[in-house]
Amino acid sequence: MGLSLEKRDFVSIFKYPKAILTGILCQAIILPLIAFLLVGFSNLDPVFKVGFILITACAGGSATNIITHMLRGNLALSVALTAINSIIILVTLPLVVNLGLIIFIGVEREIHLPVFGTILNIVLTILIPTLVGMIIRYNYYRFAVKAEKPLKIILPLILLIVFVVIIFFDKKGMDTHISDYYFLAPWVVGLNFISMVTVYFIARRLRLGGKNNITISIEVGLKNSIVGIYVAQSLLNNYDMSMVSVVYGSLTFFSTILFAYLEKRIELWGFRYRKLFAR
Repeated sequence: MGLSLEKRDFVSIFKYPKAILTGILCQAIILPLIAFLLVGFSNLDPVFKVGFILITACAGGSATNIITHMLRGNLALSVALTAINSIIILVTLPLVVNLGLIIFIGVEREIHLPVFGTILNIVLTILIPTLVGMIIRYNYYRFAVKAEKPLKIILPLILLIVFVVIIFFDKKGMDTHISDYYFLAPWVVGLNFISMVTVYFIARRLRLGGKNNITISIEVGLKNSIVGIYVAQSLLNNYDMSMVSVVYGSLTFFSTILFAYLEKRIELWGFRYRKLFAR
């Protein structure tokens, strides 16, 4: 992805920080609020309710960058939001999850995410690969341009294969089959749709621009379910709670692409509509 980025792309998003601030606030406040309202009035078991709060408190993963790249969103904004939100959740995730525990179960737990491990993960999986790609683009521009098109197809395919293998073939450590928890699917897809649409229209209202609208929506829609699984199983010792993150991760990769694509079509339709009546 770094092959398609230049220094000026990142300078622009920090020079005009409205879009990145909107993305951070939507991740930290709007998304958990939507989750509280959606599952709070449901008949779900309280453990699963907290599971939904947990997954919305997680940041977006590298998959959001690939989907943004594939749909021609603002890739620099996506990379920046993923990195910044991954650090912010070190503070916000324990607060949000504990609020969910207090409201739905009536308990409070100490949650400490590994600070060094989180920062190292961001550096190794986001910052360094992006920087290497940008350096290659700067020094070998023609090669980068030629490689960009096939990689835009290859990367999503690799990610899709990884998702399919993990979801349907990696059963190690799972006491029950994931299909036993697919009654959560309507809630997962509903939360994914409502959060993406809400944030998309907030971004449109703020006039952030079509690419930024879609990018922020993708970042909010697809979460790093590995973090959710880790917190639920390792820190809260609750297997059922972790399955919300498993189901969320298995379904929202596809639904996020679908909803983001529809948002892009809306943007294109609106652009053509305005262009037609401007004549």
